[in-house]
Amino acid sequence: QVELVESGGGLAQAGGSLRLSCVASGRSFSAYAMGYFRQAPGKEREFVAAIRRSGGSPRYADSVKGRFTISRDNAKNTVFLQMNSLKPEDTAVYYCAARNTLSRDYVPNYGYDSWGQGTQVTVSS
Repeated sequence: QVELVESGGGLAQAGGSLRLSCVASGRSFSAYAMGYFRQAPGKEREFVAAIRRSGGSPRYADSVKGRFTISRDNAKNTVFLQMNSLKPEDTAVYYCAARNTLSRDYVPNYGYDSWGQGTQVTVSS
């Protein structure tokens, strides 16, 4: 497992943008697929986006496709979630997550075993 520390949440207006960052501890960051999940009040945690170990081949939930972009910098042990064209329904606590995968091409949307502390994103209408 790795320790994940998130930053970048906050308040945005509908149509605005925010960028989340997540820094991982340890020296084997490139062995982990990375993902973002979110949980709105009264709802279950849901998958948002994921990226494979080496970067590229991003995977997105239908609700954010075309608006959110996930990327990573393995040299800096960091994954990013760029969120554009924000909507009030994007309001949630966003969690960074890591999953150790044997396949470098696997981009999972479940089974993550390391989680960040969460960061609040609030979008006003």
